[in-house]
Amino acid sequence: MIRPTAVEARENYRIWLRYSDGSEGEVDLSHLSGRGVFAAWNDPDRFNQVFVTPAGGIAWGEDIELCPDDLYLRLTGKSIEDVMLGTRFLVENA
Repeated sequence: MIRPTAVEARENYRIWLRYSDGSEGEVDLSHLSGRGVFAAWNDPDRFNQVFVTPAGGIAWGEDIELCPDDLYLRLTGKSIEDVMLGTRFLVENA
């Protein structure tokens, strides 16, 4: 299973991520800023407090956590079928 190993906050609601397979780069989260719980990011200090949880999530305190799998797909441009072998078979035969 591919998991995040490092995360850093960047300007303009972007985060830099590194994953256990060596993939790394930035993901733009600006489409979330200011909405619901993400209004907390209006405080730059709060956005800068991003971390990888022990379970592998990307989080800002206890209130905000993003799915590391979704972020991986966005970072790499891969599809779910590319990452999770057998998914296509399950979908086609559902």
